[in-house]
Amino acid sequence: MVWDSIVLNALWLTFELAGLTTLCLLLVATPIAWWLSRTHNKWRHPIKALVTLPLVLPPTVLGFYLLILMGPNGPIGVLTQAIGIGTLPFTFSGLLVASVFYSLPFAVQPLQNTFEAIPPSTLESAYTLRASPWDTFFSVVLPLSRQGFFLATVLSFAHTVGEFGIVLMIGGNIPGKTQVVSTQIYSFVESMDYSRANALASVLLVFSFLVLLAMSWLGRDNKSIFR
Repeated sequence: MVWDSIVLNALWLTFELAGLTTLCLLLVATPIAWWLSRTHNKWRHPIKALVTLPLVLPPTVLGFYLLILMGPNGPIGVLTQAIGIGTLPFTFSGLLVASVFYSLPFAVQPLQNTFEAIPPSTLESAYTLRASPWDTFFSVVLPLSRQGFFLATVLSFAHTVGEFGIVLMIGGNIPGKTQVVSTQIYSFVESMDYSRANALASVLLVFSFLVLLAMSWLGRDNKSIFR
């Protein structure tokens, strides 16, 4: 049977991981993107390069270093063991942390572009009305950045769904625990179970097409965020 519990569990785990990763990324990427769009600090370019690094770094390289950092002798691993939650590699929590790092530029860049597109005069008008920085951000910046947030959400979610290399490095391929769609397809192909591999691959194919369609529709109304 193609749509058995193994396939459904992989789908559920994939979309759960993508949803939680996207939520974490929006919380983390928003202040980073805002700072990068407004600062002239000398550290701006090194930090921007660091945030963008996952775009050019092979996922196995990033996965290797995260594995070392989160392992029993790494600084993150020592900390997580000290607070009683054990080590993160080969757990869903470890996958979540790795996914946030790996998909960070897909959230930061659209938000940074849309923040930079806001005219300075708009913010200055808010300040002349004695709006605090927090009021200005929530009352002015966020409404003007709706499409940027939508694009960041779509890209972050889609990129997480399609992850493979870093998932395999950090999570392994443990059924019901860290086995997501991409690694499940790999397992099906290895066992020459092409019918179920095709079923899962078809889901990702349709999903990817819908993501591109949504991005195309969004870009028709606001091309500035695709700079």
